[in-house]
Amino acid sequence: MRGIDVPAHTRGAAPFVDDLPAPAGLLHAAPVPSPVPHGRLLGIDASRALAIDGVVAVLDASHIPGENQIGAIIQDEPLLASGEVHYLGQPVALVVAGSRWTAHQAASLVDVRVEELPPILDPREAAARGSLITASRTFAIGDTEAAFASADVIVEGRADSAGQEHLYMETQAALATPQAGGRLHIYSSTQAPTAAQRIIAKVLDRQMSSIEVEVHRLGGAFGGKEDQATAWAALAALAAERLGRPVKLVLGRHDDMRMTGKRHPYSSDFRMGLLADGTIVAYEVVLYQNAGAAADLSPAILGRSLTHATNAYLVPNARITAHCCRTNLPPFTAFRGFGAPQAMFVMEAAITLAADALGVRREQIQRRNLLSEGDRFPYGQQVERAAARRSWDEAATRFGLEALLAEIAEHNRHDRLRPRGLAVMPVCFGISFTNTTLNQASALIHVYTDGSVAISTAAVEMGQGVNTKILGIAAATLGIAPERLRIESTSTARVANTSPTAASSGADLNGAATEIACTTIAERLRRVAADELKAEPEQVSISGGEVLVGGERPTPALDWDRLVGLAYTRRVDLSAHAHFATPSIHFDRATESGRPFSYHVFGTAIVEATLDRLRGTYTIDRVSMVHDAGRSLNRVIDQGQVEGGLVQGIGWMTMEELVYQDGRNRSDMLSTYKVPDLLSVPEMEVVFLSDADNPAAVLQSKAIGEPPLMYGIGAYFALLDAMRAARPDLEPFFEAPMTPERVLLGLARPSRQPAARDRAGAQAETTTEPSPLPREPVTTAAE
Repeated sequence: MRGIDVPAHTRGAAPFVDDLPAPAGLLHAAPVPSPVPHGRLLGIDASRALAIDGVVAVLDASHIPGENQIGAIIQDEPLLASGEVHYLGQPVALVVAGSRWTAHQAASLVDVRVEELPPILDPREAAARGSLITASRTFAIGDTEAAFASADVIVEGRADSAGQEHLYMETQAALATPQAGGRLHIYSSTQAPTAAQRIIAKVLDRQMSSIEVEVHRLGGAFGGKEDQATAWAALAALAAERLGRPVKLVLGRHDDMRMTGKRHPYSSDFRMGLLADGTIVAYEVVLYQNAGAAADLSPAILGRSLTHATNAYLVPNARITAHCCRTNLPPFTAFRGFGAPQAMFVMEAAITLAADALGVRREQIQRRNLLSEGDRFPYGQQVERAAARRSWDEAATRFGLEALLAEIAEHNRHDRLRPRGLAVMPVCFGISFTNTTLNQASALIHVYTDGSVAISTAAVEMGQGVNTKILGIAAATLGIAPERLRIESTSTARVANTSPTAASSGADLNGAATEIACTTIAERLRRVAADELKAEPEQVSISGGEVLVGGERPTPALDWDRLVGLAYTRRVDLSAHAHFATPSIHFDRATESGRPFSYHVFGTAIVEATLDRLRGTYTIDRVSMVHDAGRSLNRVIDQGQVEGGLVQGIGWMTMEELVYQDGRNRSDMLSTYKVPDLLSVPEMEVVFLSDADNPAAVLQSKAIGEPPLMYGIGAYFALLDAMRAARPDLEPFFEAPMTPERVLLGLARPSRQPAARDRAGAQAETTTEPSPLPREPVTTAAE
């Protein structure tokens, strides 16, 4: 079944927030940003803005009737700045006017007086100064000190990965409309309708039941609208509440790029110990997460970094420490992968150095240490239905890994100007929210007397195809054609207390709730049919819109429409509400252990790249993937998600360079921020792992959204492999993204230290014991 939004998207007919019909009396809002990254807010002079014809109001923190606080996890983020400003672009005031152009013109005339203070921009500096958002966390398993003492080889190093702009097609947007009876309705471009509802109610000092947040669809999100859409919805709601008129707030592209958070930059120190045969015996890593000026979702994102720090590898002795560092940059936020890619990049960096020290290729160490059934992650959960080795072996066989390596080696012997490189990237990604409470969803199903069906869930469609999958689940469960079903918009008035559509769990949670609700209705209808046909209910089934008895069509025939009519006349309930909560998951923060994930997704990608060593330019030529999708709910959608995630990961690792200078985002326009285009997309082949049923999810499926992004990490190491083919004495370095400029600078680096062993070395030597990494978590002074 094709995506249900495809026709409307193809014709440009799918409405987004800014396309909705303008309600009578509509006003437009524009935020007034802080002009500096850190300072004391001395005052706001809005006189010039208010003098412009068409300006209705300029609102600041004093106009908020409830709490001036929008923090989701930690209460550290005001809706409008008060007392201090903490990042350049932080909303200080809101201008409301009769037109969007007037609002933006007036916003530029508001004078924000600030006494500037020194900013902190680097996470390592923040950690050194105790500027942390939460207490640092450590996961530990085994005895790393003893394991390092037994290791034949120890390597250590540093890895840095930069942020990434979401660059969703639809910018942040909200439309708030006062309604009869004191209700307030908000259309919002959000992944988290209930979170927006809850915060708006708090800001306006209202009950949640008087606030309805509705979402038709998003023009992309990638995590950037999970928490960060809330502020803009709350600002529009504040203006509508104060002025009693509808208010729309839509950020322009430039404002969206400079005022919103991105993927978190990480800086990390690592140390790995191995036996001479390449077995990993110990791993220590310290992750410095640049969280920006407020918590946002950073603590949760850091938690996923901890759970994914060893990726798809067995590490029997590990110590993983993570610091959530407060800086004076816009609060960094959720992004596809949610902290896992940053941690996986560090692990792959460590394996690269280990391979160098042992004089072998990375693939030998990777394959040797892949997870097997029953292995334990550093947080205590056992590996179940392991597919790491199976996906690797299938990829290696199907795509001819050994032949590829030989072919590339032969090419590089004859062409030193355009060397080729290869990297294999295995992935193991846990599925569930790491906050156990969020792993729940509800669905509301109505069957109408004409046989049509309406489905309401908490799932937010943002281009990932979740509504198409839910519709397919409902059609299969009810036994009717998909054309008979309709997915309603997502609304907190129809389905309450919802979790965000995030963590790759949208189809898992909402699809399971839908299946339960549809099963309830189908069982009622089977009983009606059994009574009508004088059969036992267990003999009755519905398929293709026809009632079957014992798999055969009865005489007289009974179809779906007539069955629904019979049920109604017999006063049988044709609606059902269902709730689903993921079973058997738990996590103890006191011991940092538990079973946080319902299951894991596995896969392996082989990435090939070609480098122009004179220009520093390159191409990612081909990526061949074996991906574990369980029993796919929709293969076309899932293949698109694998390919899209891969390209987004390649972009993060290669060309998407997010640059801050003195707290200002210098890559805040499409002319200064480069993303992959059609010409930079590699040839791709996706093979879904066979015989990979998944009892832990609806219809044996597996989540698809986030895991494929991690395949893109292989692009960095394929390029590094090509660079080292051009310069065998090049010391590996780990500073992503690997832009052409960084390639040229890397090729110009001094030769490695004399003590380091050439990649062709026959026998590795044990390195000098490095100074130990910090053992104790760093805490803030207040803690």
